[in-house]
Amino acid sequence: MTRQPELGTERLLLRRWRDADLDPFAAINADPVVMEHFFHGVRTRADSAAFMRRIEQEFERRGFGLWAVEVPGIAAFVGFVGLHEAVFEAPFTPAVEVGWRLSRAHWGHGYATEAARAALDFGFQHAGLDEIVSFTNVGNLRSQRVMQRIGMTRDPAGDFEHPAVPAGHPIRPHVLYRIIRRP
Repeated sequence: MTRQPELGTERLLLRRWRDADLDPFAAINADPVVMEHFFHGVRTRADSAAFMRRIEQEFERRGFGLWAVEVPGIAAFVGFVGLHEAVFEAPFTPAVEVGWRLSRAHWGHGYATEAARAALDFGFQHAGLDEIVSFTNVGNLRSQRVMQRIGMTRDPAGDFEHPAVPAGHPIRPHVLYRIIRRP
């Protein structure tokens, strides 16, 4: 596997994290609209710093992770997109998922789709993955549309109750999308 700290697309730079990313990342994680589809809801600055550390540890361990997304000439940090190990208990885990979280000000520009395609390409071409998954709660239609635009297919037989969300909670039911490496 080739370790590659940065990925470029037509409009974006996916890069390793910098200390300066903490404040805008904490602001994203404190936005209740951005975080509405996460059981734990909004996060503190300390939570965000701890998550950044875990992301960097995954880069060191796996050679990939959730890249910080920059829009050169427009914004130094708009969120993250990348690959992450899904290790919770579910029929399809362990697996590598493609995921994203962008600031609300940068929704609707196609950034998540563009960056996720680059992450998938890296996963298949450089990390040697055969399959990548993505999942979200059933109500997160915005993320499901990104999954569809990047060529993922819904696997209704793989839909699951997220074990980190308490039974009976409205966001516990999750949908599963998959994509396999094409020869």
